[in-house]
Amino acid sequence: MEPLKPLAEFFLAIRTDFRISKTHIAIYSSILYYWQTRDYPSPIKVFSHEIMSIAKIEACSTYHKCLKELDSFGYIRYVPSFKKNDASSVYLVLNKGDG
Repeated sequence: MEPLKPLAEFFLAIRTDFRISKTHIAIYSSILYYWQTRDYPSPIKVFSHEIMSIAKIEACSTYHKCLKELDSFGYIRYVPSFKKNDASSVYLVLNKGDG
């Protein structure tokens, strides 16, 4: 696996996607970092506080809004757990060719 390939594909896909903000980029990059440090699991099991810390995001509402948007835009598949002691699942499903 080429560690930077998913990040390169993401940046290629967002070049013309005006909906993507720096917060989306921070969260997506943090998820990729987390995924890599956990030996590339699928799905990636994450707790919000872990990704928020890496992405330097303090507001839970911002984090959840951006995750839901990344999901609806087709960059990830986000499956929230709604339980404090059970991590949410994130799948990398980037299949954007047109941005």
